[in-house]
Amino acid sequence: MLTAQEALERLKQGNERFVNGKSSIPDLVSQEHREQLTADQNPFAIILGCSDSRVPAEIVFDQGLGDLFVIRVAGNIVAPSQVGSVEFAAERYDCAVVVVLGHSHCGAVQATIDTLMNPENPPSNNLMSIVNRVRPSVEILMQTELKHDLCKLSEHAVRSNVFASVNQLRHGSAVLETLIAKGKMIVVGAEYSLETGKVNFFDF
Repeated sequence: MLTAQEALERLKQGNERFVNGKSSIPDLVSQEHREQLTADQNPFAIILGCSDSRVPAEIVFDQGLGDLFVIRVAGNIVAPSQVGSVEFAAERYDCAVVVVLGHSHCGAVQATIDTLMNPENPPSNNLMSIVNRVRPSVEILMQTELKHDLCKLSEHAVRSNVFASVNQLRHGSAVLETLIAKGKMIVVGAEYSLETGKVNFFDF
């Protein structure tokens, strides 16, 4: 089992290969490799990321089948089903690191900004359930000068939303809190740049 720091380093090295166009994925999805995984899986990290089709975690981190336990939902939000999925992987596979992966130009964040700026045209009830989870991260920023610069507002909101999800995972689950307290797990935030392919990890 990898330590949290070893797992993070493996993710960072994989992203560096991806950015530099040196992906090793073809070697990691061979028929032989697939057959080896039929009995069980052994992921070394948990990724809570956005559903955006441009940010597939396995490709971004240059990892193969069975390497990552990936949970994807619009806006990389944290709701009970996501928490339960993280708890399952943490306890079942001893994953030492959880990465909340946001990304630039996030549609869920933009939908939240649009809703707050045009409350008379709310989205569907189902989409509103996502907006309401992103909302606190955006509302606080709209009380600053960022409200006059929508591009910067969106950039800061993406990071604020990642921080909120990290905080919810760190403090919203007794199972995860216990693992963190025992030094068996860390939860970190990161942002993927659609422009460069680079994943930046946050220190919070």
